[in-house]
Amino acid sequence: MKQVLVIVPFPMTDANLMKRQDQLSAVKLDSKLNFTFKSVIAAPRNYVSSIDMALADLGIFNAGRNAEKDGYDAVCIDTMSDSGVAALRSVLSIPVVGPGRVSMLMAMTLGNHFSILTMWQKWRHLYEKTLNDLGLHHACVSIRSIDVAPDNLSLLSGKEENIFPLLLTEARAAIDQDRADVIVLGSTTMHQSHGYLSNNLNVPVINPGPLSYKIIETLLGLGLSHSRIAYPTSPVSREAMIDAMMEVAAKFDH
Repeated sequence: MKQVLVIVPFPMTDANLMKRQDQLSAVKLDSKLNFTFKSVIAAPRNYVSSIDMALADLGIFNAGRNAEKDGYDAVCIDTMSDSGVAALRSVLSIPVVGPGRVSMLMAMTLGNHFSILTMWQKWRHLYEKTLNDLGLHHACVSIRSIDVAPDNLSLLSGKEENIFPLLLTEARAAIDQDRADVIVLGSTTMHQSHGYLSNNLNVPVINPGPLSYKIIETLLGLGLSHSRIAYPTSPVSREAMIDAMMEVAAKFDH
């Protein structure tokens, strides 16, 4: 049995963690894979600035840095920002995957132009960074938002009647006006809307979290992991520094 650690980027209760785990039911996975969801001990409430991104990197890195020692075979990051991926790849030899890059690259596999459909306009900088890194601005025809502040704990539960139609309207505009032929959900917190949107749109809708699980499944099956040339290790251990920083960070309500 292969063990996969999924790092959730916000501290949360077991009940809210279960809502994240529901993403597993959206895709058929190898029965020989076991996914364990783990939340960080400290994180910003939302990623709306560069300092938020830096803190997110640190929190997620801390949650996953011992994954290999703990017996895990791979790590997934449960946020479209791909926070912590590069840092974790620098200390782990097992595969580490975030949904941001793989969703955009999959969109280019399925179509010619894609639109990112998101909850909140303040998340735009997350997508801009990944688009810059990948050189895909020419392919992303729009980033459309319903501009509703996300609920990172209860997600879209209880909001279906209000939120789903708003998302559908923006997705249709992306297709009809922006000429998108693939829709990428802009957050793993939106996974509950995937079935509704897929059933009401005539283009592929990419569900980032489940896609990242399938990518991990493929990497493990092929025996592949990230390049050590691309992600070199530090010559000096940072363990003591991280321990001290996270001990203090865990005391704050961010």
